Amino acid sequence: MTNETQSRNIQNHYARGGLAERILAALRAAGADVDALRQDDLAPIDEFHILGREATAELAAMAAIAADDSVLDVGCGIGGPSRFLADSIGCQVTGLDLTSEFCQVAEMLAARTGLADKVAYRQGDALDLPFDDGAYDVMWTQHTAMNIPDKPRLYGEMFRVLKPGGRLAIYDVLAGPGGSVHYPVPWAPEESMSYLQTPDELRVYLTRTGFEIAAWRDVSAQGIAWVKRVRAAAQSQGADAPPTTLALIFGDDWRALAANMARSLIEGRIVTYQAIAKKPA
Repeated sequence: MTNETQSRNIQNHYARGGLAERILAALRAAGADVDALRQDDLAPIDEFHILGREATAELAAMAAIAADDSVLDVGCGIGGPSRFLADSIGCQVTGLDLTSEFCQVAEMLAARTGLADKVAYRQGDALDLPFDDGAYDVMWTQHTAMNIPDKPRLYGEMFRVLKPGGRLAIYDVLAGPGGSVHYPVPWAPEESMSYLQTPDELRVYLTRTGFEIAAWRDVSAQGIAWVKRVRAAAQSQGADAPPTTLALIFGDDWRALAANMARSLIEGRIVTYQAIAKKPA
């Protein structure tokens, strides 16, 4: 399969059309002022990765991101983590995503949360980053590498775009020892679109690229506790579930996708890791 075909399949998986309208309608139904949104208004849909905003805050602390840092979020989705970093830390963040619709929605939400001067979004391929060498202090990526088969090129591009002494902050789903993943999952409808690497493989790719591992955390147990809490809350809400859920992004299949992801995590078929890797000065 060519990179062009893979890119098209990924975009077709995530983009469904009309996302901005669905999000705004759901926010209005929830009582939010869509012309002056708060971060909390968007929390249920803003960060579609295991542990949600909790993981973003932890990774930002691990990477020691400061207000004067420039950050590139590779695989930014609809911009939740980038807006969180800009709002809570004050840094400048550029988000890059393969899916054009996500970038358009991210721009819209940035304007409606008053953060358009702190964040910018660009459609592009993580395997061919449209940025100069040494352009950023921090590279940031959460739950993105699972859709990318060419890991050496992915981390090579991140290394290239980082400034000397810069940090790569990673939070990813990796292959666990428990066997094959239960499909479909949020990042892939079937195995042919899923490119999971093991923790050991990730370390090898990073070090071969030239990175130095500064922090390495298995947060799978934390993730299991989180998915159980989320599942219990959803069951208790029943018909009273809020209008802003990830079904806005993933459609009517969201419950099945989330259930398979949770089952795969609980059974050790996937694991979740946070890592900080540094480019030598």
